Amino acid sequence: MQSSARKIILGTIVFLMTMGIAVVGYWFAGWSLLESFYMVVITIYGVGYGEVRPIEAPSLRIFTILFIVSGCTSAVFVMGGFVQMIAEGEIRKALGARRMTEGIKKLKNHVIVCGFGRVGQNLTTELRAASVPFVIVDNNRERLIEAEELGDLVYLGDATEEATLEAVGIAHAETLATVLPNDAANVFITLSARELNENVRIIARGESQSTRRKLIRSGANEVVMPAAVGAHRIAQLIKLPHQTLLTCNSDQTTRMNDELQPLGVSIEEFVVREGADLADRTIGEIEHRSERGIVVLSIRKTDEEEIRAPGPDVRISPGDVIVFIGHVSAMKRLNQFNKAKSVIYRGARID
Repeated sequence: MQSSARKIILGTIVFLMTMGIAVVGYWFAGWSLLESFYMVVITIYGVGYGEVRPIEAPSLRIFTILFIVSGCTSAVFVMGGFVQMIAEGEIRKALGARRMTEGIKKLKNHVIVCGFGRVGQNLTTELRAASVPFVIVDNNRERLIEAEELGDLVYLGDATEEATLEAVGIAHAETLATVLPNDAANVFITLSARELNENVRIIARGESQSTRRKLIRSGANEVVMPAAVGAHRIAQLIKLPHQTLLTCNSDQTTRMNDELQPLGVSIEEFVVREGADLADRTIGEIEHRSERGIVVLSIRKTDEEEIRAPGPDVRISPGDVIVFIGHVSAMKRLNQFNKAKSVIYRGARID
């Protein structure tokens, strides 16, 4: 690309110098500046209306011949530079597309990401950091250019078409994640992917419970609803203001809760109120009262002292914040056990 640019610049300089020298040459031969310039233009561009004045002197004829040869050569040189620049760009584009296609063909047990919007971009960032092989499918060329600049394998096409899924190796893919903002498109992609590969794991994005059911029936293994996840995260921050007791990274706590919920287990917290039956009891007594269905993970005392993984002999006092993990049924038993003693549990007062 640089060589073609140099050709264009050099050719343009020679072309302009040739025109300038020709104008000056005719002017020295006794022509006016306008006549000289007009002669140069009609000669070098091959219009050929005829000479402004008869060219009879041998020296002037030789000068005109040299001017024509030099001007046409420099013009062809410039045009050749433009052609080379276009050809180089097309060749590079073709070679890049070929390398991209070859790279996709070599993929095995990879992830297909359908959609490179905000969710898709965040997803591929995580996959890239974990060195998981993946290919991105999107019908927006500008988005794919961004992904390609990051070194990702991309494919321009409509993921709802079976030919597109086959081109990105659905037959050998381990996981397909369809994260388009269009629920109908995600359902259609799920149906197509399941038909093309009955063993592929499909994770689909949905925006409502009704869509979730459709995606599951269409063959999705898991459905993620960003709106619900966001609402759940906000609720966690409201309900668990002290969840940093468990870990410095609250996102890890949230992800852990998401993984535990299918098992009927979650991480919760409550504040021990004055006069509650829990007050002045040991951790061992509390865990025994819950029939060993909970485990106390951390206690923050009223003086801001934090006790992680407290032993069974640690005694709690009114105002302490307890973070624990347990089964839902055990939490209900603990709730019933404290019902008559005005305990604040999960932000609600229980009398």
